[in-house]
Amino acid sequence: MSNPTANWDKAGDLFYRKVQLYDAVFDEDLGLENYIVAGAPYGGAIALYRDEAKLHTFRGTQTAKSSIDIYSCSGKLIRRINWDKGSIRGLGWSEDERLYVVTEDGAVRSYYDLQGDFTQFSIGFGAGEHKVQACRFWPSGFVALLSNNHLVAVTYHGEPRPKLLAVPPEDDVHAWAVIPPAYTLSRSVEVLLAIGETLYLVDSSEAEDRVLPNGPFKHISVSPNGLYVALYTESGMVWVITSDFQNKIGEYESKAKTPPKDVQWCGNDAVMLAWEDEVHLIGPKCASLRYYFDGWVHLLPDVDGVRLMTNDVCEFLQKVPDCTEAVFKPGSTSPASVLLDAIDHLEKKSPKADENIRLIRSTLPDAVGTCVQAAGQEFDVHWQKQLLKAASFGKSILDLYSSDDFVDMCEAIRILNAVRDYKIGLPTSYDQYRCLNSERLVQRLINRHEYLLAIRISEYLRLPADKIHVHWASQKVRNSTQEEDAICETVVRKLDGKAGISFEVIARAAYDEGRSHLATQLLNHETRAGKQVPLLLAMEEDEIALDKALESGDTDLVFFVLLQLKKKLPLASFFRLLTNRPVATALVESSAKDQDQELLKDLYYQDDRRLDGANLLFSEALNQTVPQTKIDKLKLANKVLGDSKDPTATLYSRSYAEAQALIRVQASLDHDVDARYTGLSLNETIFCLIKTGYGKRAAKVQSDFKVPEKTWWWLRLRGLVAKRDWGEIEEVSKQRRSPIGWEAFFNEVLGAGNQKLAGLFVSKCTGLSAQQRSDMWVKCGMVVKAGEELVKVKDVNGLEELRGKARAGEVAEIERMIGQFARSRR
Repeated sequence: MSNPTANWDKAGDLFYRKVQLYDAVFDEDLGLENYIVAGAPYGGAIALYRDEAKLHTFRGTQTAKSSIDIYSCSGKLIRRINWDKGSIRGLGWSEDERLYVVTEDGAVRSYYDLQGDFTQFSIGFGAGEHKVQACRFWPSGFVALLSNNHLVAVTYHGEPRPKLLAVPPEDDVHAWAVIPPAYTLSRSVEVLLAIGETLYLVDSSEAEDRVLPNGPFKHISVSPNGLYVALYTESGMVWVITSDFQNKIGEYESKAKTPPKDVQWCGNDAVMLAWEDEVHLIGPKCASLRYYFDGWVHLLPDVDGVRLMTNDVCEFLQKVPDCTEAVFKPGSTSPASVLLDAIDHLEKKSPKADENIRLIRSTLPDAVGTCVQAAGQEFDVHWQKQLLKAASFGKSILDLYSSDDFVDMCEAIRILNAVRDYKIGLPTSYDQYRCLNSERLVQRLINRHEYLLAIRISEYLRLPADKIHVHWASQKVRNSTQEEDAICETVVRKLDGKAGISFEVIARAAYDEGRSHLATQLLNHETRAGKQVPLLLAMEEDEIALDKALESGDTDLVFFVLLQLKKKLPLASFFRLLTNRPVATALVESSAKDQDQELLKDLYYQDDRRLDGANLLFSEALNQTVPQTKIDKLKLANKVLGDSKDPTATLYSRSYAEAQALIRVQASLDHDVDARYTGLSLNETIFCLIKTGYGKRAAKVQSDFKVPEKTWWWLRLRGLVAKRDWGEIEEVSKQRRSPIGWEAFFNEVLGAGNQKLAGLFVSKCTGLSAQQRSDMWVKCGMVVKAGEELVKVKDVNGLEELRGKARAGEVAEIERMIGQFARSRR
């Protein structure tokens, strides 16, 4: 049984431990000292690139080729990326394990899946001219230093928008570091530059000289929480100050004759200095530890410690967590330590276990919680089990205790132990796991093609596994050497019944590999038309895309397809696609009516719809303002109808001819009469002529265009009333008959306010009843005349009603009429 404190070292009042994660990591002849090494956060992958500034032994043309090698922490080669794109000036990782490579001319490649797939952008701002000298990375961005000391920041990898920071002095930069935006008051990245004897703080607006003594500074390092800065001076002193430059935390004299090759933070409370095979750890109050190695060592900092990489081993150095120290510290009498001792006695069936429980009875809940947390911090499976046993024993004694933390920790430990296996090589600590979260851990497994473990972890944590299956299938269609039909059958069989599967993503992967037939087959299994159609269009499967959109019943999707097809196809090919697809044709027609009438004309011509084409030209003619243009449009409409087999074409043709004649008449009237007639209808033209006193011309227009008699009389009546030509109306009243009846004259004249003239037409309305004529007389203000109408039909009740409506001079006459009826009854 291993001693849990065997790898502990004390620096002042604090303990630090160096845990060996893996051994026999790299080949002995690799020569790690000749490489630039960058490690991804949270125990992620390691990228190696041969340092161009160092000479190395020639081992043949194959090994002489430049490459970026991506390894797991256990030394397993994940991917080798051949590199021939120029000198590399920056190599770093994002928190989602994207590898960023920055070249001397400012080009940036983002490798997003550990398999060589990348996106690319340029930082600009003269990087091609002045060249990039170095880069500093943080989990969500980086800053590039150019040879003219200009600083270009990219603060968000997802949407890179390079930004030029304030310009510092142009003197030589001895060392520099960045403070991430999350830890600055301005919420923008800040850069510390050691220039000359002092230190400059550069942000987006200014470069401020902080006037620090004891420069020049050869190394600058910022703590993970952004609160502290470590400075290594030319004289071998280490200064630790706050990042706001207000307080000096401490100083340490290394007594080294040569400056270290690297300075990093171990967590937030210790600074590490690394030479070729020696590492100094400087803790609080300048207490220090020294570690020696058999070969060159690289420091890979993380949120809670530092990974130490050599050819032989990968180790993790960190401050001993408080919960672990409380349990295992020599001589500890903490409740958690007593509880762990109790489980040891319990296994030996010693009564001392009960005594231990009695001692910590009042603090037992805290002891259980500490053991649970300490179990998560352990890398040794034996002590994980012992601590969890102790916690389980303690909580079984408590009457009330929530087991949620215990269950969650058991899940976390089981997952962490699985991914720490040397075959996987993800030595993630518990604190790193909490920062990373389970979904992103599963994504890291996917990127390493560890699909089985990823699925098991997802099922264990009840997470959706659709992304895992889709990624596996995408790699299958990319890399398999089987026949395409066999690949499709394998993928569909494996994914049958799996929830949330996007065959569109898999089909796109196949299409990107040039396997169009396989992509089309896979898309047939995609249930969402909105996912199928865009890829089918990209694959130039136009007919299938249109049919899928039509089958979906989604008009927006159909419109999208039609718009894309119209943009890329010749018009004739586009119209051929619409053949035998009436829904698509109707949608094109409805859209073109409002937006593109030229397209509508072509559509009607293609479909031999001459009547619709002529009507479209007729509509355009109505919208024209120049008479000759109107006539030309109508002639063209007549020409389109020339060979039409539609039985109604003759009627339309006659209408268009009449419209041309009307336009000519109106043009003549516009010239002869001081009024505008163009644009009016035939009835409006006649009405306006009568209203303006051109009755003869109106009669000629009526005759020429064979306007029906009733229509003519109505237009004439309303024109005369609008003109207030009462004499002409009175002359009309002398005629024996009216095609529209005399009641129309009565209503129109009365509506114009001429009661007297309206009365002339009451007696001519012989088709109406006496009561109706009586009401008409009343409207004209002639109550006596109304009474006479009622006397004719002997309507006494009507006369009684009229008495109430009569004026003073008319009452007597109405009463006489009523009295006449009374006498006749006697």
